Parts: sequence; structure tokens; C-alpha cells
Amino acid sequence: MARVFVTGSTQGIGRATAAALLDDDHDVVVHARTDHRLADLDDLLARGARSVVGDLALPDQVRSLAEQAGDLGPFDAVIHNAGVLDGPALLPVNVVAPYVLTALVPAARSIYLSSGMHRGGSAELSRLDWTGSRRTASYSDSKLLVTVLMAAVARRWPEVRSNAVDPGWVPTRMGGPSARDDLELGHVTQSWLATSEDPAALVSGAYWFHQRIRDPHPAVHDEASQDALIAALAKHTGVPLPE
Repeated sequence: MARVFVTGSTQGIGRATAAALLDDDHDVVVHARTDHRLADLDDLLARGARSVVGDLALPDQVRSLAEQAGDLGPFDAVIHNAGVLDGPALLPVNVVAPYVLTALVPAARSIYLSSGMHRGGSAELSRLDWTGSRRTASYSDSKLLVTVLMAAVARRWPEVRSNAVDPGWVPTRMGGPSARDDLELGHVTQSWLATSEDPAALVSGAYWFHQRIRDPHPAVHDEASQDALIAALAKHTGVPLPE
């Protein structure tokens, strides 16, 4: 049995991931943005999941969330599932929060939710406002950057299995009703990477789509891009990524 922390668990892929892990008798910690949203997880809590609450767009709450999770750890895996599609919280939620949680909530396996849209993103950092007070990045940029973060973690921490997953364009609230990929497959790869002892899953630094490794944007495996991103996030948050 693995202990797995899933961010953004109240709906969509995150909820499906948490439910599937419970089905397989794993110890699951779910996450809601507010106490009000926690009610959406009552059925999973009744099945034995434990919970943490915090808004990933707010730095103080991200640190509080890390403390709450730390009290429930240690973790075999953290699945950085939470994300937003647009708006001022784009960089804080999609990139800054996964970085802070990676630094403060250790796990043997880290899985980051990416997107096929990351290939259209830019890894240029000089124009970015990490605070979210103004929009300086696209969704594609944010997903490229979190995929670069994945690769940086894999390179810096060889003892950790760090991977990124494209769940496909699935018909969640974020994906919308026109999405063409299979919702039932949206959670499978990250659940597998978080818990499986299948040799195929015991890798690090890979970008996955439906349990197959795919080539990501060239910036993902560029060490200069990785180092620049880690330095920028450490400076912004005041949270260093431990060596």
C-alpha cells in the first residue's frame, strides 16, 4: 500500500485519480481549495481518505498546505494534479505551488500534470510575473514550465522518480464538453506511476501520454532552462530546492 497525496482532488481528473487509488487500497490524502469545497469529497473521506485544505494561488496557504500534508506523511508519491486554465492564478497555481510543495513535501515519486499544449509554450522567464498580479504567461507556457520543473527534479534528485503526464484532452470542467479523449483514461498513467512496481513505471525524467513515453518540448531537458527556472522560483518564493 502506498501513501499518495493528490492536489486538486474535488473534481475531474484529480478526483478520479484519488478514487482509483482508494479502489486499489492505497492510503490517499486529498486536497480541496476551501473548507466549503471539502464537502465535495465527503464520499472519498468516508472511504478512508484524509484531507488537507488550502488555496494554491495564495503563498501563505501553500505553505500551510505543505505543513498539513507533512503531518500526514511521509509520502510514497505526490501527484501535482491541480491546475487552472486561465486568469491571474495561472502561474501561482500551475507552477509556483508545485515547486513549493516539491521542496517542502518530500516523496519517493513526484508526478506533475502537464499537457500536450506545453509544446506551444515558451520557457522565457524574464517577462514573467510569478505573483499573478498581472497575466504574463499562457496556459501552454505554464505547462511547459511545470514539465521543465519535473525534469529539474529528476536531474537534481536521482533517488526520486519524477515524471510528467499529459492526461489527454478529456471532458472535465476544464477540458470542456468538446474534448475528444477518453475521460476514463485520464487518471490511469499518473496512478500507475505513483504506485506501480512494473519496471516500465520505475523511470524518472520522462513525459508520458497514456503509459507511453513521448518527446517533450526541447526546453524540458535543457539543463540551463532547468537551472534558470529553479533559481527564479527559489528567489520568488524564498524556498530553496534542497540539493
